[in-house]
Amino acid sequence: MNVLTRMWKREWPLHMMLLPGLILVLIFCYYPMAGIMMAFQKYIPNKGLLGSPFIGMRNFQLLIEYPDIGRVFLNTIYIAVMKIIAGLIVPITIAILLNELRKEWVKRTFQTLVYLPHFLSWVLLSGILVDILSPSSGILNQVLGIFGIKPIFFLGDNAWFPYVMVISDVWKEFGFGTIVYLAALTGINPSLYEAAEIDGAGRFKQILNVTLPGMMPIIILMLTLNIGNVLNAGFEQIFNLYSPPVYESADIIDTFVYRMGVQQAQFGFATAVGLLKSIVSFIFISVSYVLAYRIANYRIF
Repeated sequence: MNVLTRMWKREWPLHMMLLPGLILVLIFCYYPMAGIMMAFQKYIPNKGLLGSPFIGMRNFQLLIEYPDIGRVFLNTIYIAVMKIIAGLIVPITIAILLNELRKEWVKRTFQTLVYLPHFLSWVLLSGILVDILSPSSGILNQVLGIFGIKPIFFLGDNAWFPYVMVISDVWKEFGFGTIVYLAALTGINPSLYEAAEIDGAGRFKQILNVTLPGMMPIIILMLTLNIGNVLNAGFEQIFNLYSPPVYESADIIDTFVYRMGVQQAQFGFATAVGLLKSIVSFIFISVSYVLAYRIANYRIF
């Protein structure tokens, strides 16, 4: 007890600092979880959670029987996986290229420029993308027209829409990822590069045999964290850019839940879809933690 008392006296200010954040988490993350009850009810707003009739697994049965649910899940996984892969490759590549620059002011300037889009909301960026990609007045289609290419309706064509989502998401977020990987590069011992250079390794060989292995722990960490988001394909981005003509390739779980729950007032059904998504995401992230430990002997906790 004396040890615990001394620890409390020493650490209580830190616990007090965490208290406001803990209260916010309890209010906004855990308290709303009571709404999971709607997944097992025929929810009626004027009767509330306690007054709505209980229907068991009926909402999940409707979910399985819904004709488009398979396409919605496939769209989500397809877009999310492409974002995860591109979101790893591009920042790693840019970080390595920036690390090779010798002029510090050039490195810092470029690093600042690529980081700026991270602070812009998708509401603002969606308006910019609509103007850029417009088939009639968009600058991209005007450039393509110079080469004799017919205008492409990037945001209204099912063949193009998923790739536009991936490219625009990478453009917005790769600056943040670049900073993370640049920080990882500072932890690599410079003597390793000197030893590799003495052994006759050029810059490319040094990147393969020193830089990438030195970055591997943070790469594994970022990949592990991203696998848990494999069913989060980016609601805000897609919601602001998609339209009925591209539902076939653009409709993801989150937008589907929004339409079912908010627009069509099928609250129980929408909650069942969201609950299933959360369960699958929990399984994915649990498996990713196990793989990170077994493959690379790396633990997050």
